[in-house]
Parts: sequence; C-alpha cells; structure tokens
Amino acid sequence: MAKPIGINRLSSHFKKSILSNGVRVVSEYHPHSKSVALGVWVLTGTRDEDPEEIGMSHFVEHLVFKGTKKRNAYQIAKSLESLGGDLNAYTTREHTTYHCTVLKEDWKTGLEVLSDLVCNMKISKKDFELEKKVVVQEIQMSDDSPEEIIYDYLFEHSYANHPLGRQILGKAETLSKLTQKSVYDFYKKFYQGGNLIVSAAGPLEHDALVIEAQKMFRSRKKFTVPDTRRAPRWKAARKFYDDDSEQVHILLALPSTSFHDKFRFEAFIVNSLLGGGMTSKLYQAVREKQGLAYSIFSSLNTQVDSGNITIYAGTDPKKVKKVINTIKDELLKIKKDGIKKSDLDLFKTQVRGQLLMGSDDIENRMTSLGVNEMVFEDYRSVERVIQEVEAVNEKSIKAYLKDHFDLEKMAVILMGPHVSKMKSWVNEIDFSRK
Repeated sequence: MAKPIGINRLSSHFKKSILSNGVRVVSEYHPHSKSVALGVWVLTGTRDEDPEEIGMSHFVEHLVFKGTKKRNAYQIAKSLESLGGDLNAYTTREHTTYHCTVLKEDWKTGLEVLSDLVCNMKISKKDFELEKKVVVQEIQMSDDSPEEIIYDYLFEHSYANHPLGRQILGKAETLSKLTQKSVYDFYKKFYQGGNLIVSAAGPLEHDALVIEAQKMFRSRKKFTVPDTRRAPRWKAARKFYDDDSEQVHILLALPSTSFHDKFRFEAFIVNSLLGGGMTSKLYQAVREKQGLAYSIFSSLNTQVDSGNITIYAGTDPKKVKKVINTIKDELLKIKKDGIKKSDLDLFKTQVRGQLLMGSDDIENRMTSLGVNEMVFEDYRSVERVIQEVEAVNEKSIKAYLKDHFDLEKMAVILMGPHVSKMKSWVNEIDFSRK
C-alpha cells in the first residue's frame, strides 16, 4: 500500500504518497483543465555514469522507445498520438524524464504507456545497433550547431575532470563500446523504487492516481539512490574553437547558486536583469544601443550542488572585442552599484508575471512538481515561490553579488572563424577591473 504524506498547507490541491517499493507519487489537482500532464522522473543523469558509461542515460532514453515487452516502436508512437496526446522524453546531467500530455479521460492510458517504457524495455540486437547509429547522428548534428555545442565545451572545461563536464549525448567512441548487457544492467539498476518519481497535474484525483501507479509500478524493486555525487570545482577556462561559421559565437560564464543556495532567487533576478528579455541590461546595451548582435541573452543553469550564469552572443568577427567589452562594462556596473530599486521592482514584477502565467500550463506544473520533489523532497506552490521572489531586496542582492558574482572567475568560450587569433587579447581581459 502507498504511504500517504498528506496535503501541503499552501495548496489543498497537492498530495504526495510513497508506494511500498519507494516510488514517489505527487500530484496537483487542476479541475478546469481538459488535459492531464504526467511524468516519470528517473533520478539518474550523465553525472551519475561511470567513465565507461558516458552517454548511457541518454542512450537508454532512446532505447526504451524502440520496444518494450508489450509494444514495438510503432505501437509506442501510436499509443498516445492516436488519442491526440503527446509523448516525449529528455535527459539532463542529473535526471531523465519521460512525460506525456493527454486528454483528461485518457490519463490512465498515458500513465500505462509511461510505466511500460520505464519498466519493460525489450529490444533486439538489430534495433540496439541501429539506435547507436541514430545517436551518433544526433551527436554529429549537435557538433554542427555552434549555438548548442558551445555550451558542452563550457561544461567540459569549466567542470574539467568532473562528471558534470561530460556531454549528455556521450561520444561516438564511448557509445560504440556499450553492450546490450551493460545497457540492461544500467536500466535494471537505476529504474527502480526510490529513484523514481511519478508526477501529474490536471483534473485527476490523487487516490485514483496512486491506485493505478501501484498496479503499473509494482514490479519495481526497493532502491535507495546511491550518494556518490560530489560538488564540482569551477575553472575559469578560456578556450577557442576555429569554425567556418559566419558569426563568432561568444559564451561567457561565471559560477552561481545551486538549487539549495539561500541566494537562489537573487541569482534568478540578476539573470533576468542581465539578459532575460528585451528590457535587460545586455540586450539594451549590446543590441538596441549599438546594434552589435542580433542574439544576446543570459541563462541561469542550476544543479543540486552548483550552478552558473551564462551569457551568449553571436556577432560579426570584427565586433567581438566591442561586444565583450560592452558586456564587461555592464557586469562591472552591476558588481559595483548593485541593482537600483526601480530595476529590482521591474524584474521582480517580470518574474512574478512569468510564474503566474506558467502556472496556467499543466505541463509546467507537472514539471515543477517533479523537480521540487527531486531536489527538495517538498512541494513548492506558485504562491510560495512568488513570496520568496518578493522577499528579494537591495540588501540581499548586494549579498549575492558579494558572495557569488565573482568576475575573476569568468570563463570565455569563443567559436567561429579564426578565433584562435584572438587568444592573446582575450586571455588578457580582467573582467573584475576597468
């Protein structure tokens, strides 16, 4: 039987239960939605792989769609598409997620298909080898996309000699050495018990969800997630990749907060201020005022024990120095002066609006449930998150900037035509000084 956890005081629509084998079930009731979003979260990602398994998590994610004990690849694809639903999956450095969105009357079918993928993988030797070729093509496609691969280069060098530095897709040479037995062993080890979370949002009753989950995941054994993760050390890497693309792709990055850091929402606000939209400092300074780049934005990338803020820009090779110096000037202003109250209020309102609009999307809510259970083992309502955002003030922003916004640790990755010729002046840049 499932062990009920009860209802969080901040939302009468949220419930959580733990099945006897350790599988966690979390749900949020949205009575007015016409559809249900469901996800199964496997708390294993690229950083949990052994060196000889690099790319295994992503490869398993591919393989489960090739066949199960109940369905072949076509039947898996048809199972929910024939109902107007959507079925997909993705792998990150810290977890793998299988998810679907279906009409409310089809939620049991959606859950059954997800459980089939997670519990019943079965593939032929032929399909195993064919899918290797497909993933190799995916790797090659990523390699041909500077806007994607440049982030892998950043992680590889700034988290050097750490599992977080590995490419999620793996590499062709390691992929070629994976065997069916090693893949099945990985699948059987990690797709179990306490390493699984079922999350759902929509007009479905929690008790009914638990009953179905008990049936569909009863084959999962008890499993305790191994505590093998270690926090990375950040390296202020500066790397240059010559490429025959038209533009130079610039990626700057500095370490930031983890999911558990008390300044996580300060980092969220600072990221929004930096490059979160058209009103951001970098967008205005680089694109609007000088026309130096079409694309410029920042991102906050958060892990359970680390994090970073990245700044991306694509520009003409002749404008690289001007773009980098403009970004540097804006960073120094923020580091020195903090954030004006008017700017802080603007971006807090912006974040609040994004959160509230996102809460209308049940897939967004399902994802939030899964992430919060995975990271915090707790429910965090939209209202609670907004309260934490509203608590950010000029003083806490200054504390975040002092503790985390260390411009001496700036990493720089350049990719484009003849960027290796830019090494000398780029390596001399001190982002912490005028």
